[in-house]
Amino acid sequence: MSLANGRHYLAIPGPSVMPDRVLQAMHRAAPNIYTGPLVDMTATIVEDLKKVARTRHDVAIYIANGHGAWEAALTNTLSRGDRILILGTGRFCQGWGEMARGLGIETEVIDFGFRAKVDLDRVAETLRADTDHCIKAVLAVQVDTASSVKNDIPGLRRVLDDTGHPALLFSDNIACLAVDEFHMDDWGVDVMVTGCQKGLMVPPGMAFVYFNDKADAARETANCVTPYWDWRPRANPALYYQHFCGTAPTHHLYGLREALDMILHEEGLEAVWHRHAVLARAVWAAFEAWGQGTGIALNIADPTARSHAVTTVRMGGVAGTRLRHWLEKEAGITLGIPLGAPEEEANGIFRIGHMGHVNAHMVLGVLSSIQAGMVALGIPHGPGGLDAAAEVIAKG
Repeated sequence: MSLANGRHYLAIPGPSVMPDRVLQAMHRAAPNIYTGPLVDMTATIVEDLKKVARTRHDVAIYIANGHGAWEAALTNTLSRGDRILILGTGRFCQGWGEMARGLGIETEVIDFGFRAKVDLDRVAETLRADTDHCIKAVLAVQVDTASSVKNDIPGLRRVLDDTGHPALLFSDNIACLAVDEFHMDDWGVDVMVTGCQKGLMVPPGMAFVYFNDKADAARETANCVTPYWDWRPRANPALYYQHFCGTAPTHHLYGLREALDMILHEEGLEAVWHRHAVLARAVWAAFEAWGQGTGIALNIADPTARSHAVTTVRMGGVAGTRLRHWLEKEAGITLGIPLGAPEEEANGIFRIGHMGHVNAHMVLGVLSSIQAGMVALGIPHGPGGLDAAAEVIAKG
């Protein structure tokens, strides 16, 4: 007899848990899309999106998922035949590079593997070797949703500055905006992409591209841009519909307005960052205890390189797949499937999303259910995992 009946918990790294308030804000009749409250509300959304990214620069809104934001960032800044540097640390920056190649952009890839962050020294070596400055942009993810690694974005800016290289710095923050700390302007990021369905707690369907003046200057010569992806009318529209190159995503905007109120005007962005940091440390503490003398391990060994949004776990063999199936059938919890891992290791890997609308009892509930699943399936694990997580929560 299953114990899964009740409210299901989608504990994957996006789409994240949607607050009831966000869903209720979306549950309304279609609004006037020409004048009035919707138009006025959108202006406040744009300003608050900038606050979440800590930028004074522009943001363009797209009716798209994160892949749409990837394409918009590329097409507005690059031309066919341009060369860019892809910094691979899991799956998603490689995916961005694949999209670039599809647009006729040449890519140079440094693959740091599935268990490590970007090595800044290797990046510096590559940039110094590019004496003709053929590399037009350096692309990285702040958090790779597959490996759960967190990369040093301000460190990449320092490398670019120290080597005197003029390439644009792109940061993919789809997994981690409003979860892991980020300061677009202070960190010197030229282009940042994100989506609405993770830290921003809104159902999938909107993507955002932030860009500064240097990136917008590259728009002058970019020959990949098309009317739909052009960020200029979206960021500075003469008419309201130009924000979206057509009809507004009306109900997503209502949901986003509610989510931004929760993040910025109620809890506060710094408190949001702190909450996610504590919850992430609780997850890590549990698995570090369970891993003593067993095959269980966090995918990213270095705590400073772990995301506060998602944790990738290694169990070996087929234990990860068995545990995922047990949790869904018996406990009503869905964990994230392995992505980007070596094929021979994939069945031993799963991911836990702890981003957005999550709190202590939700994370502790997932961890308790994981322990129950390991007991039920006979998966060896060390003692004290739940105690370790509870201690982190207790200290706050």
